Amino acid sequence: MSDSPSFEPNTHPAGGWGSIKAVGTYLLREGVPLAGTHALLKQNKSDGFACVSCAWAKPAQPHTAEFCENGAKATAWELTRKRMPAAFFAEHTLTELEGWSDHALEAGGRLTVPMRWDAATDRYLEVSWDDAFADIGAELRALRAQDPASVVFYASGRASLETSYMYQLLARLYGNNNLPDSSNMCHESTSVALPQTIGVPVGTVTLDDFEQADAIFFFGQNPGVNSPRMLHPLQNARKRGVPIVTFNPLREPGLVSFANPQSPVEMLTPAETAISTQYLQVKIAGDIAAISGMCKALIAADDAAQATAGAARVLDAAFIAEHTRGFDEFAAAMRATGWEAIERESGLARSDLEAAARTFAQARAVICVYGMGLTQHRQGVQNVQMVSNLLLMGGHIGRPGAGICPVRGHSNVQGQRTVGITEKPELAPLDQLAALYDFEPPRKKGMNTVETCTGVLDGSVRGFIGLGGNFVRAVPETEAIEAAWRKLRLTVQIATKLNRSHLIHGEVAYLLPCLGRIEIDTQASGEQTVAVEDSTGFMHASKGVADPAAATLRSEAAIIAGMAQATLPPNPKVPWHAWVGDYAKVRDAIEATWPEIFRDFNARFRQPGGFQRPIPARERVWKTPSGKAHFIVPDGLDENPDTPAHGSDVLRLMTMRSDDQFNTTIYSLDDRFRGIYGTRQVLLMNTADMARLGLAEGAMVTATTAVDDGQHRAVAGLRVTPYDIPPGCVAGYYPECNPLMPLAHHALHSQVPAAKSIPVRLHLDSIPTEAQRP
Repeated sequence: MSDSPSFEPNTHPAGGWGSIKAVGTYLLREGVPLAGTHALLKQNKSDGFACVSCAWAKPAQPHTAEFCENGAKATAWELTRKRMPAAFFAEHTLTELEGWSDHALEAGGRLTVPMRWDAATDRYLEVSWDDAFADIGAELRALRAQDPASVVFYASGRASLETSYMYQLLARLYGNNNLPDSSNMCHESTSVALPQTIGVPVGTVTLDDFEQADAIFFFGQNPGVNSPRMLHPLQNARKRGVPIVTFNPLREPGLVSFANPQSPVEMLTPAETAISTQYLQVKIAGDIAAISGMCKALIAADDAAQATAGAARVLDAAFIAEHTRGFDEFAAAMRATGWEAIERESGLARSDLEAAARTFAQARAVICVYGMGLTQHRQGVQNVQMVSNLLLMGGHIGRPGAGICPVRGHSNVQGQRTVGITEKPELAPLDQLAALYDFEPPRKKGMNTVETCTGVLDGSVRGFIGLGGNFVRAVPETEAIEAAWRKLRLTVQIATKLNRSHLIHGEVAYLLPCLGRIEIDTQASGEQTVAVEDSTGFMHASKGVADPAAATLRSEAAIIAGMAQATLPPNPKVPWHAWVGDYAKVRDAIEATWPEIFRDFNARFRQPGGFQRPIPARERVWKTPSGKAHFIVPDGLDENPDTPAHGSDVLRLMTMRSDDQFNTTIYSLDDRFRGIYGTRQVLLMNTADMARLGLAEGAMVTATTAVDDGQHRAVAGLRVTPYDIPPGCVAGYYPECNPLMPLAHHALHSQVPAAKSIPVRLHLDSIPTEAQRP
């Protein structure tokens, strides 16, 4: 927390002069006003690089400035002129650095040389690449001899398709499927839910669909912070008169109004575009109830139409009959669900839900967009399936301008899964890998993120390789995980900047600095291009445009190959050296492994707009056991049925990101959109709850987890701040509130941590004085 945090209500739209000022500020702060501007003009272009932050779609005909405020911050953050060389670590012990904030650690700049932790001095000391690989290889071989399942290969979500393919092969040649990634923390609920309903693990919507939609619904997704480039197609839709209905606990500026920074009219006048035509502040964990209310209203209207001679059906009866199963059971369940329960659990009025249903019923082509506000609940899988149920009732899958649109977070997290980063052996082409590389892949299920944490706690995990990310900071049960993490034998972190996961380390610990995606990657065959997959399933080329931060850096692909060659016995079928020299050869291997998805990979991925992976549901081909799309009846309206949280003093906490943040990367302590400056130690509360619990604005509280499992979890020093949020709900920042989340509090079936609904109690630390009040 800064010495003088301030709180000022935000009255400005998303975008506008605020975004332009923020971009300029960050380019100057990182010392790259010219280099950063040059890079930004190549961002998300077919002859440039794919943004390193969000995974939103890249258009074939981009804007002149095809980047958003957050994308520009991510670019400036990576291209910074600040450095953390070996001399920095000579001045600071890791114990000392543990006291630094997340922001301060990354703000120090780019890592430049490979380092090993020295126990005698508690410092990272520089080592050569050859020595690092040799020692890591020896440690991995020793762990493999004891138990190959004791090592975890984690991937953060931004590694290229080429690096991800090499990484999954390294893990399987090593002997396990322990390939957790950031999908396990966010959209695994999607990957579990959608194959059961429509037969694909990804969304069905493309950018073109936004130009043809005549209604758009948002559930638990905030484009103003998480995917601001999405605001352009939303603005275009609103200008065509398309209604946008939003379900979200907080009123987020990006879903309220938008001033386009690329529009001279909107920059030189007070003009702005209202985004949501109906904004429903659903109670935290009230999504199943809210969507059930819409479904109930639609079914009732359709029943009435059938009872009226000559009336048109409200539901798409022909689609339901031809393409689906389970509708009668689902409809019966919705009819039997009472409005009183729906209103209580959703926090919304029946009339408002019926109004949303009318908007849905009047539309020919509906897109439903959702994010982690749905997936990160105990019933996150059923949340996603309720969105699918809603769309299926209207035949809005496999229709131009319609479909389901999960918005992925990290820039290639969906692509990693496509090329084999998965702990589930049934989702990987193991037989094909066996034939291509002449080995027997492991068939036993590997560890996901939650299972990795369990293994760290019980001692069965002994080694951890991190391909990017900030695993220790991102996962639940922070205090227990950090204590157990120090007992690991080996931790290896591949990174561009320092973060807390590099300070909480094993007995043997390496920090290996890599090139960033924006940097020119020169190998034996010349400058390299990599591939990534966006949220809509399109594969794109990405080529670095900036000089590397240091000549000592190596590419992620080269680091993976170096570890593999030092660890595994030689295999003439696996050309690690040749792959590093020419990434086109890795793409040939990817195509050989998944020929249906990656046909003519090297020829197609450079085309403007990329090429799309096959998505059978777009063609109304349902890859389910029955060959039909499935309606799935939810277990009930309660999204956290097995988390006892009784008492009027128990609140539902959702974690959130600020507009100056991407995942665990904190660009500053400000949150312009929510009017919070200089601190992240806040809890946003409903004023009625504050009065009911006797908490004044500015009161300092400790939040404790209201789960009776014998464990004490607490986060102290949180400032109570009034905000427009439903009664009974509070919001705090991620990852600062992660210590409150029990490891067992995760989504059923997908095991995604349920960060959007944590039961908490608040305990007063101090009462603010007049001087402390804003």
